Amino acid sequence: MIERFDPLKGERLRVLDEDGQAVPGLDPNLSDDLLRTLYERMVQTRAADAKALKLQRQGRLGTYAPSVGHEASQVGLASAMSRDDWFFPYFRDLGTFLTLGYPLADYYHFWMGNEAGLRTPDGLNIFPISIPVASQIPQAVGAGIAAKSRKLGIAVVTTFGDGATSEGDFHEGLNFAGVFRTPNVFVCINNQFAISVPRSRQSAAATLAQKAIAYGFPGVQVDGNDVLAVFAATWEALAVARSGGGPTLIEAYTYRMGDHTTSDDAARYRTKEEVQQWERRDPLARFRLYLGRKGLWDEAYEKEVQAAASDLVEKSVAEAEARPPASVDDIFAYTYAEAPPDLNAQRDELKASLPEGRR
Repeated sequence: MIERFDPLKGERLRVLDEDGQAVPGLDPNLSDDLLRTLYERMVQTRAADAKALKLQRQGRLGTYAPSVGHEASQVGLASAMSRDDWFFPYFRDLGTFLTLGYPLADYYHFWMGNEAGLRTPDGLNIFPISIPVASQIPQAVGAGIAAKSRKLGIAVVTTFGDGATSEGDFHEGLNFAGVFRTPNVFVCINNQFAISVPRSRQSAAATLAQKAIAYGFPGVQVDGNDVLAVFAATWEALAVARSGGGPTLIEAYTYRMGDHTTSDDAARYRTKEEVQQWERRDPLARFRLYLGRKGLWDEAYEKEVQAAASDLVEKSVAEAEARPPASVDDIFAYTYAEAPPDLNAQRDELKASLPEGRR
């Protein structure tokens, strides 16, 4: 199906229109249970995101990158993955983490300033969040080369924003992936802004998906506010990767409804009218209409879903805040098997400069 949508012609894969109507012939016809699971994960993501913003404003959580508006892209992507696939995230992937089974308490713990929150539980193939823009892309390609060499039959997925496509790491990673036909799926979450820089100033290319063509493999642009479109495109790209067919670039065309982070003020570089226009494309509202037409959504179900999401969020916050704070030693640990003398000296100097209760 991906090949039917040519990014050079400005064609974009969309399964659901903005009224929640499925385009004939494109609906992946997922089971009722999976459809409801997709919706419930999206609701959980939005609830967890809203709570994180409140915690940050209350001083209970550090600088945070909101995910509101990205739920369909995140949940659709992760729902298509298998437990054996590997995931290299960027810093705005809350729904992907939740869908893959990452504990929300751990995710909060990381954003509260403790790297222990990114010690991935056993059984989850998730690398730590990458903060430097695009640096995870070559790492994901390296994992793809290793998977191919070892004949594992898995896919390696990595996400990044539209701004990452202006970084050298993006081009170097995709070039290697194309040359070595690695089992990678690259997912660009094009939310129209690299912090305050609009997409129009990022690249003169008509789409970001078409950049894959220069590296010898397919690219497709999908409606990132359509969870079924993201799921379908990712499912197909993963199957190609696992079977030895090489990489795919997916551009999920969406919008960042919130600020870049809680230290940003998006009102300084975009208009209320623009935001309101995208609010009418809310991915949750669109999918809710679709489910309603299939008899899978009503007000009673909505109350259950919202209550379950709220319960998950509150329990996760309580668990995260009950954990001991990070120690000074944590800053210096986990880099070397045996710390060199100069690093130990820096640690001791820092400890000596702090009040006894904070050492």
